[in-house]
Amino acid sequence: MFKIKDYLRPYRLSIFIALLFMLTELVVELWNPVFMAKIIDQGILKKDVPLIIKWGSVMVGFSLIGFTAGIINSFSASHVSQNFGFDVRKSLFEKIQSFSFANFSRFPTSSLITRMTNDVTQLQGTVFASLRIMLRAPLLVIGGAVMALTVNVKLALVLVIVIPLLTVFLNWMMRKGSVMFRTVQKKLDSVNLVMRENLTGMRLIKAFLRRGYEIGRFTKANDELKDKTIYAFRVIEVTLPVLMLVMNASILVILWFGSKGVVSGSVKVGEVVAVVNYATRISAAISMLTFIIMNFSRAQASNQRIKEVMETEIDLTDTEHSDQSKQINEGKIEFGHVSFRYPETEEDALKSVSFTIDPGERMAILGATGSGKSSMFQLIPRLYDTTAGSVLIDGNPVESIKLEKLRKQIGFVPQEALLFSGSVAENIAWGKEGASMEEIIKAAKAAQIHETIMRLPDGYDTLLGQRGVNLSGGQKQRLSIARALVRNPKILMLDDSTSALDLNTEAKLLKALREYSCTTLIITQKISTALQSDIILLLEDGKVIAKGKHEELLATSALYQNIYISQFGEESLKNVQTS
Repeated sequence: MFKIKDYLRPYRLSIFIALLFMLTELVVELWNPVFMAKIIDQGILKKDVPLIIKWGSVMVGFSLIGFTAGIINSFSASHVSQNFGFDVRKSLFEKIQSFSFANFSRFPTSSLITRMTNDVTQLQGTVFASLRIMLRAPLLVIGGAVMALTVNVKLALVLVIVIPLLTVFLNWMMRKGSVMFRTVQKKLDSVNLVMRENLTGMRLIKAFLRRGYEIGRFTKANDELKDKTIYAFRVIEVTLPVLMLVMNASILVILWFGSKGVVSGSVKVGEVVAVVNYATRISAAISMLTFIIMNFSRAQASNQRIKEVMETEIDLTDTEHSDQSKQINEGKIEFGHVSFRYPETEEDALKSVSFTIDPGERMAILGATGSGKSSMFQLIPRLYDTTAGSVLIDGNPVESIKLEKLRKQIGFVPQEALLFSGSVAENIAWGKEGASMEEIIKAAKAAQIHETIMRLPDGYDTLLGQRGVNLSGGQKQRLSIARALVRNPKILMLDDSTSALDLNTEAKLLKALREYSCTTLIITQKISTALQSDIILLLEDGKVIAKGKHEELLATSALYQNIYISQFGEESLKNVQTS
């Protein structure tokens, strides 16, 4: 469970120092009106200059103490808040890293980014403000009322009546503000979503001349954020005029009864000045409470959003049957009547799929879009768990192998080649922690990208643009393949990862892969790629409809024949059948 106090506990000493000096500063502020009353009643009215100098010096000394305490308090509060923000952001990032694909589907990427940045910053700022002014303001209100009672009970009763009523009002406003600012944060998610999509898809937007449309989308999301923010601020800002009206009325009442008391002799002038001074300080503290309410309301909303992520139950972890000693030794893969359905969907993506791939074999998987090819891939490294049936590797259910050991021995190249900011060498080495330069070059050569890298300005040290923007689609695919090969995997999975390669380069790549002693699965739409495989699997609507070698399928499968004709022509098929 996410609790703010757990993240503050390591900084108890700094919190104690901040609170101690905040209280010191508060004590100085609360005693100064008493000294001022003494100066007026015993010094100014009685024309006692030595006494005026005495208590004036005490006030100056106290003020210097308060000034020093304020500085130390600020430094300590900054130390706590900055470290608190660092720790929460780190924990949040680690939690997101442990998410399964199903967990990720609950939170849009833009929302996770907002939670890790804006929401954490909001909590961080609130921690600082709490140690600097948020605790000081209510304590000043309470302490001011208590000190006013010690000066003159009758005049201070006005404050004793008014303050509880204002406290109830402020509490109601804070609850209302929390709900409103939660809505504001959701609208900020929407703005971030549009911004992220536009920045990553800028080339497509320009190519399709959709600038006006995207500006409209952003304007709409931005307007909604603006309207919700303005509404929230307007409601919260109403509190300050209400508070000040009530407090100013209270001061007028104190002055009214105080003047009557001075005339009758029951109240001293210094007492009236002191109580009015306390009332003024309480008014200033209450005006700060508007800022405090706004911050607490936003922090409460941000805390709830962070809590949602931190308390999300990871639905894919090592099972109680996972064996530390088990690992992939040969790479034999078996699907036994496997069915799979994505979370929150009603139809199976895979339906009773069964097949076996022997160690070192190469299997090509063909099928139309939506036939279940990528879904099948995701079950092997346990990115998802099966709905029914079992996936075995070397005779062991994948659930019985520790996730870390399972995935470390699998090289996975997704459909979309994703590169990270950094050098070419760092992107390849990303696949294996501590990979040597020799291993990186070997993987690059096998992926047919070494010569291209050597033509880059700085070779393997060339820095890539964001998401590899300065590389072609084929170059990005080959770098992604090199990243998978550098770990020398027992199982290699290529999800349509050669689609951007020309036939000659692809042929060289497939030949080079034979040097790796791994079981290889290739999702492809190319018959030329399937021809280089030991076995071909045909999927349609989540079902295996055919399995065999190229010649067998060409003779027995109507779907395979249609794919062949679409790529080589009907005459070519007739020539093959007659030969």
